[in-house]
Amino acid sequence: MAVSSGKPGLKRRQPSLAQLRAFAAVAEHLHFRDAAAAIGMSQPALSGAVSALEETLGVTLVERTTRKVLLSPAGERIAVRARAVLDEVGALVEEAEAVRAPFTGVLRLGVIPTIAPYLLPTLLRLVHDRYPDLDLQVHEEQTSSLLEGVTAGRLDLLLLAVPLGVPGIAEIPLFDEDFVLVTPIDHWLGGREGIPRDALRELNLLLLDEGHCLRDQALDICREAGRDDVPVTTTAAGLSTLVQLVAGGLGVTLLPRTAVSVETSRSAQLLTGYFAEPAPSRRVAFAMRAGAARGAEYEELAAALRGALTGLPVRVL
Repeated sequence: MAVSSGKPGLKRRQPSLAQLRAFAAVAEHLHFRDAAAAIGMSQPALSGAVSALEETLGVTLVERTTRKVLLSPAGERIAVRARAVLDEVGALVEEAEAVRAPFTGVLRLGVIPTIAPYLLPTLLRLVHDRYPDLDLQVHEEQTSSLLEGVTAGRLDLLLLAVPLGVPGIAEIPLFDEDFVLVTPIDHWLGGREGIPRDALRELNLLLLDEGHCLRDQALDICREAGRDDVPVTTTAAGLSTLVQLVAGGLGVTLLPRTAVSVETSRSAQLLTGYFAEPAPSRRVAFAMRAGAARGAEYEELAAALRGALTGLPVRVL
């Protein structure tokens, strides 16, 4: 609907989505060539779209210099509005697609590395069997990158450990799983059951690198056991390496139950110990943008996945 200009008989022109998309790309990249490449538009066409938007709105949005592109004060404000408009249009299209044909099209799923190898086989088999028209695309990244991706619209749905406590992100709990203690074969706690948590106070605990939520969870468990300092002399980028360090006698580590059968089968020099109840645990969930257009689909997918977890050592929620 046109907006009145305040003068009888005159109507203010409306910006097009192509103009808004071009300007939003320039605002993000602050470079015309990079912005054009990002949205698949030629540089002259993009420059023309931004100029047309400035003419339509009657304000200067971009300050062009020989070396770089800057946003004007008006451009800074309108860039926020442009991105909001484009996000809403994207949500509108998603809503229409979801209503027209649920569980079709692309679903961009982000998964953290300490879940992906152990849960994806079950999830991929479920999607293949029950939702054959769904184009599931998987991205394995650390939690901070996944949250940035879903907030920016690069990803649709996340599979990760919660709680997140992030505004604008809704969680769909799936299951809880206990942590176990993985030790070298000659360790005094190897293979034991009913291990008290305070045993962690005296152990040489090996951790994942910074950025992995499992590292933070292990440190939280140590703090709950009364241990505030965990000297970090050796770390690993993934659970496979971490377990091999344990097999080599460098220390012990905590593994989620879903990872145990995969990771401990790689070496005969490992034993698994189990904590006394209540054992330290983590919660795994789907996460999405609050109010996501395909929210009902994600809820249905979560329910189907819970039903497919019967063979895993987890407590379904």
